[in-house]
Amino acid sequence: MFNPETASYVEYYLQPLRSVATRLGVKMFTAPVDSDADIEKIIAALGSEVPSGLITMVDSFLIVHREPIIALAARYKVPAMYYTTPFVEDGGLIAYGVDAKDLFRRAARYVDRIFRGATPQDLPVEQPTRFEFAINLRTAKALGLTVPQSILLRADKVIE
Repeated sequence: MFNPETASYVEYYLQPLRSVATRLGVKMFTAPVDSDADIEKIIAALGSEVPSGLITMVDSFLIVHREPIIALAARYKVPAMYYTTPFVEDGGLIAYGVDAKDLFRRAARYVDRIFRGATPQDLPVEQPTRFEFAINLRTAKALGLTVPQSILLRADKVIE
């Protein structure tokens, strides 16, 4: 799920997802949304097609609309994976993505270097180096899912 107007690098993320889905024999479709009504339509459709699941793309629209997304995923019993921990803190099932706090700390160093005279074009482009994996066990239980201990041990954050 993504909003075509606000999602960053959609094709960058979709190509690997398509490749893995094909290899695993999983039917995948993209779900562009731009309203709460669109979000409900997609999640309701997923809820009626068992087994199914939802993956949200990196998208500012989705972070703004995370409350209805999480509530609808719970109502329609759709397991959903998100790209950032706040979704899981607000009741989403699972998230894996860049550690936003680390990105902001690193951005502060860039700002400091610029204030000290460095020109932005001379600063190196950096890739994220820290990622965060979060699981909400209350949500897993509500969906009737059991999270294996091996997965829980890998999580950076487990909400019970």
